[in-house]
Amino acid sequence: MPKETKQVDVRIEPWKDTDLELLFRLNVPEMLEHLGGPETEEQVHRRHQRYVNITGNETGKMYKIVRLSDLEPVGNIGYWERVWEGETVYEIGWGVLPEYQGLGIASAATKAAIACAQAENKHRFLHAFPSVDNLASNGICRKRSFTLKGECNFEYPPGSTMRCNDWFLDLRVSP
Repeated sequence: MPKETKQVDVRIEPWKDTDLELLFRLNVPEMLEHLGGPETEEQVHRRHQRYVNITGNETGKMYKIVRLSDLEPVGNIGYWERVWEGETVYEIGWGVLPEYQGLGIASAATKAAIACAQAENKHRFLHAFPSVDNLASNGICRKRSFTLKGECNFEYPPGSTMRCNDWFLDLRVSP
């Protein structure tokens, strides 16, 4: 008998200036163990300004993930332009607060963000680059029908190289 999957009710809302507190809540060691660790207060403030301004620059979108049952902000997700292997693509990334992980929130938010990127009809491909050791994020890519291209070296944070999986999704094909 197939395993039932519970519907997770979340929505993604455009990142606003008032979402700085959520970004600080996401800046903890257990959230960033695969990404070089927490940032300084100054780095968080700079990241927040990039998130606030990304839509105005027309280079991507950043969102707050909100759980509908209690309207609690539980994470973030976004996509932005990057040149990868000579082509401009979207890169996607997400984070869900530790106390809300394992509930399907990141997967549901990723589905919503993919739909937004598809609706823009700007770039053909969306890539995700989770660390090869980040089983949860790699699982989300698999569940959301990304194709695994293979492992690659990826510079993140700037000045550091990490081993990642290169997952991609053709935004012109419905998942």
